[in-house]
Amino acid sequence: MHPILFQAGGLKLYTYGLFVALGFITAIWFTKRNAKFYGVPNQMVSDLFFTILFSALAGARILYVLINFNDYRDNLLDIFRIWNGGLVFFGGFIGGALGAIIFLRVKKMDIWKTADVLAPGLALGHSVGRFGCLFAGCCYGKSCTLPIALTFTNPDSLAPLNTPLHPTQLYMIASNFVLFLILLAIQQRKRFNGMVFLSYILLYSLFRSIIEFFRGDFRGNFFFDFLSLSQGIGLLISCIALIFMIIKLRSRHGTR
Repeated sequence: MHPILFQAGGLKLYTYGLFVALGFITAIWFTKRNAKFYGVPNQMVSDLFFTILFSALAGARILYVLINFNDYRDNLLDIFRIWNGGLVFFGGFIGGALGAIIFLRVKKMDIWKTADVLAPGLALGHSVGRFGCLFAGCCYGKSCTLPIALTFTNPDSLAPLNTPLHPTQLYMIASNFVLFLILLAIQQRKRFNGMVFLSYILLYSLFRSIIEFFRGDFRGNFFFDFLSLSQGIGLLISCIALIFMIIKLRSRHGTR
């Protein structure tokens, strides 16, 4: 693949950074369109997304560095070079969620309703952003002999070279796009505010946990080398989401 898309002298355009930016642009573009469905002002969406962007990037990078701290121990400045790859979704999710909650509390907006507005766009933007992983070679899979296996040959790639690997980047691109379509369907039939967002968490955690079994990069150990740290966090978050969904469904039936 092509980790460096363009280079002129000392100027380099990293493909990973480009697709992270495109993913963010896609997410905010769709969410602004989706906001009309809920009657949420576009300007509020823009302000919220920039808050989420910075808090999510910080959270995603912090968790990645914590998992792979040995790679940064001797050169701490590399921690800030995120254009080389190295973000963990669940770290970004936690950081972005905290930033969003603070923002919405200050603006006195309905948190669950706004979360529903955001969820489909986040899934779509995540799908686009994962193309950056594909080009950079990060988040690579285990070796395999499947016809769809990917073989990385670029010396700047973060993946092992000249070895057929599970195309886990493509798995994540496809799963996030399918999740986007599912969320649009749920949105048309939702029974309470927060249903779309909680469904997003549950389904993403499920898809991600399955894909993690095919990942070849170090993911951090969570449970006897069987579950990765991302799977452990995903399991915890999905359990919390399921509890909230049950509470909200019972509350809705109780008010009839």
